[in-house]
Amino acid sequence: MKELLKSSNWVSGLQWLFFIFTNIVVIPITVGAAFELSQETIVSMLQLSFIVTGLACIIQALLGHHRAIMEGQSGLWWGVILTLVNTAVAQGMPLDVLGGSLTVGIIISGVLTILIGITGVGPILAKLFNPGVMGVFMFLFACQLVGIFLKGMLGIPFGNVEGEVYIDPAISILSIVIALIVIIISIKGSLEIRKYGLLIGIIIGWIAYAIIFKTESVAGAQAKAFSFELFPFGAPAWDIGIILTVVLTGLLNTANTFGALKGTDSMYGKEATNKQYRNSFTITGFVTGFAGMFGLVPYSPYVSSIGFLNQTGIIKRIPFLIGGFLFFMMGIIPAVGAFFSTLPLSIGSAVLFVSYLQIVISSRNFFRLVKWNTRNVYRSAIPLLVGIIIMTMPAYYFNSLPEIIRPLLSNGLIVGITLALILENLISWDKVD
Repeated sequence: MKELLKSSNWVSGLQWLFFIFTNIVVIPITVGAAFELSQETIVSMLQLSFIVTGLACIIQALLGHHRAIMEGQSGLWWGVILTLVNTAVAQGMPLDVLGGSLTVGIIISGVLTILIGITGVGPILAKLFNPGVMGVFMFLFACQLVGIFLKGMLGIPFGNVEGEVYIDPAISILSIVIALIVIIISIKGSLEIRKYGLLIGIIIGWIAYAIIFKTESVAGAQAKAFSFELFPFGAPAWDIGIILTVVLTGLLNTANTFGALKGTDSMYGKEATNKQYRNSFTITGFVTGFAGMFGLVPYSPYVSSIGFLNQTGIIKRIPFLIGGFLFFMMGIIPAVGAFFSTLPLSIGSAVLFVSYLQIVISSRNFFRLVKWNTRNVYRSAIPLLVGIIIMTMPAYYFNSLPEIIRPLLSNGLIVGITLALILENLISWDKVD
């Protein structure tokens, strides 16, 4: 109780609140726009995201891994979902079929993640994700998300748009300016200012966008916002290709848990135990299953929490619990969800574009542990370059492939990570010198 009364813990809790908010607020808005959902539905999804994220953080800290690591809507899942929407639109798949199949796949992934936690096979899976795999994962992950954010910055819609799509020069200029402001703050700002760089970017960008483009608030929708819809993306459907892609994404998403816990071992002065891994996976699985039913992007521990902990030094759980509780309370208040649902996607994309550039550092750190030479460079070169090339290909290139494998092979991130897992675990590269 004494810890809760300390003002320093509440100040640190507010920093956690800002960090959680910045990472979460754009995700439901972009996904809702991609699936062409109504403003009221997006408001509800945003509120539910706040509530579930706040609770997930609290439960993980108290019953899961017992560390100050944010549990939020996974960037890997987010990127794959947006990519699947773009691919489905290009290939003529109805959004409700995609959404229904996505729902089924996410629920299955949640069940599998729970089983990973209950059976304790997490440490065994961790051995598959060696530094070579994690380096490829982080780099392709950055490529996919930064590519999505760049499109958002240029004013390119996230969802299904009839006719040709063009870059919006006015929105692009404003977005680039906001991105540059955040970069300058991150490079030149003091430690105290850098902590709030993303939040400062959102505030300045949002105000500038409202002034330049004369947008109006939709806060009047707040009274109708507190009603949640089951299966908002569409009733459960059974497109096997989509479901296989989603389930594979769920298995690859376990890399976030390994990365987050391993990355904080040095901060807590000890390695995470098998029990911590089991509890963390089990909780993530339950939250993921719930997310699938209510149209939320599935969850995982945030690897980006490592950077926040390094920057602030706030490794105690009390401030983290306070931040999670405050974020939960933001979701309980309907006016909050209605207000933040009006955040311009281009501004959110600009801020996150800068934030996710930091993933390149994580990729570099993993690759430093890989011994390359002219004979074994293929272990990383093949998955990296193949994955990137597939990302640049138009979705209709893959229309000639069977539907069951089309979603898998048209996703550069999944293809690249799968190739890395195969090459790293089936060939003894250390013997190739």
